[in-house]
Amino acid sequence: MPSYLVHKLDIQLQDTKSWCVIVIFVGLLNQEIGSLFLSLVGTMILTKQYRCIHSSSCQCTKGHLSEDVIFLVFQQLNWNPKLIATLSRVCKWFDDLARRVLWKEFCKTRAPKMMLDLQSSGSHSVDGNWRALGKLLIYCSGCSGGRLFNSVQIPGHFVYRTRFSRTSGKSFLLPQCRTDILYVSDPCEHLDQGDEGDVGFFRGVFKSFLVSKVRKMLIDRAAKLHPTAVCPYCKAKLWDMLQAKMIPQSASCRLGAYEDCIEYYVCLNGHMLGICTLLPLSDSEEASESE
Repeated sequence: MPSYLVHKLDIQLQDTKSWCVIVIFVGLLNQEIGSLFLSLVGTMILTKQYRCIHSSSCQCTKGHLSEDVIFLVFQQLNWNPKLIATLSRVCKWFDDLARRVLWKEFCKTRAPKMMLDLQSSGSHSVDGNWRALGKLLIYCSGCSGGRLFNSVQIPGHFVYRTRFSRTSGKSFLLPQCRTDILYVSDPCEHLDQGDEGDVGFFRGVFKSFLVSKVRKMLIDRAAKLHPTAVCPYCKAKLWDMLQAKMIPQSASCRLGAYEDCIEYYVCLNGHMLGICTLLPLSDSEEASESE
């Protein structure tokens, strides 16, 4: 590592903030060693230190890297989501930087066309913040809390890569709402779940949900929010689309699922999460042809 960077870091090994910086820079120089350091840091308890979101003249910036340096480091690491999450736990300033910059760049790298479309209305942000959207791209929520999808108990988990489709999203909208833009993932399959058969979880996100026809219809129908459950991505309240009678038949055809075994929720920020019971492969192919 160049000497000027070492001087810039001003590392003190006893500080959890310094551990995080070591992980990032070692990962930049050697991915295998970086992974080893990350696993070691994962065993430590990173105490979140709340500080002010400071200006450049604030005294608590002493010892911090500049935003430009952190940006370049994570750019070289291809916006590694595990490292972004680790950095955000160090202090409030790092958490703010991750929310404003790092998660946004991660989303733009992981799904560039989708992000370009979500921002094409002129907004520089997205509903529910960038961290929530980043989590939605890589995390299958499952169902283990007993509040949603009570028939199954499948823990949430991270997925390597998922395809989100705007075309598929139209199949989840009633005809009078087809002008809305909704991106929906392929179902994450969990096979042989006992009496439930083959279960699929899917997730999605609306563009400009606050002005969407789906939201207006939910309000006009006085649809009730779930009394206890919240969105696993942004912690907002959830509308039950099955209870509101807003799940079209085309959704089950698109998923390759039984018509009466599909339900999904939409949160106040426009994130969707749902579950279905998948048809056997041959039946699923026939359903797709009929659609």
